[in-house]
Amino acid sequence: MKLIMAIVQDKDSAILSDELVEANVRATKLPSTGGFLRAGNTTFMIGVEDERVDQVLQIIKTNCEAREQFVATPVSMDVPMDSAIGFPMEVHVGGATVFVLPVDSFHRF
Repeated sequence: MKLIMAIVQDKDSAILSDELVEANVRATKLPSTGGFLRAGNTTFMIGVEDERVDQVLQIIKTNCEAREQFVATPVSMDVPMDSAIGFPMEVHVGGATVFVLPVDSFHRF
C-alpha cells in the first residue's frame, strides 16, 4: 500500500478529481497555498495498492500540465517610488509535485 500526495495548481484540480473518480481511485482533497507565488493549490492524498501506483501517476501526469504564466513582481517599500513599479515576469507554473510514501497500515471505517 502506498500514499500518493500530489500538489497541483487549483486550475488542474477539478479535472484531476474527475479523472480519479473515473478510474475508481479514491482521494482526499485539501486546500493548500504555494510558497513562491502564494497561489492556490490543491493537495490530493491518495491511498492505493502498490500495483496501481503507476496508473495513478500517469493520471496525474496527463491532467496536470505545466505552463508559463506572467506575474507582476512585488513592489518593495525600500526603493524610491520611480523604481517601485512592478513589472511582469514569466514563471513556470502548474504540473504536479508528487510524493509516493509507504503505508504500514490502512483502515477504512
